Amino acid sequence: MLQSCSSTKNATTGINGGRGTITGTWVLNNIALEGLPDQAVQGLFGEKSYKCFEGSTWKLTNSGNGSYTLPTSSECGSVMQTIFWSATPAEETFQFKKIYEGDKAKNVTEGYRLVLTQLSKGSMVMKSPIEFGGKTANIVLTFSPAAN
Repeated sequence: MLQSCSSTKNATTGINGGRGTITGTWVLNNIALEGLPDQAVQGLFGEKSYKCFEGSTWKLTNSGNGSYTLPTSSECGSVMQTIFWSATPAEETFQFKKIYEGDKAKNVTEGYRLVLTQLSKGSMVMKSPIEFGGKTANIVLTFSPAAN
């Protein structure tokens, strides 16, 4: 009897790669709202506005440590946030929690879980589902690898 491990390619969901594909530096190029009017979204990940994240840089190391840096603007200010992340592409999940000075990741119990809908070396798309008007709507985040 032969057994094999499952592939990291999932043609039905657009996931082409494992956790290692996520590791690296990504730029959040576009944020789209599915089923949501603009005024319904006050903030994102505890920041002032979801628009503050456009152009942000996400550094995700293999150890799970990471950070995101929001571009400086008059509305958003300058933000660099340390995070601890994990991902299970086979289950279409990406999650992270904010880590502040003096925190240990294992002691932080609150965070954010996103649905990983597309992953390749050239693109990563995640959705943040939220309830709106009795239906599930999404904030869609589209990333591309940062130029080195």
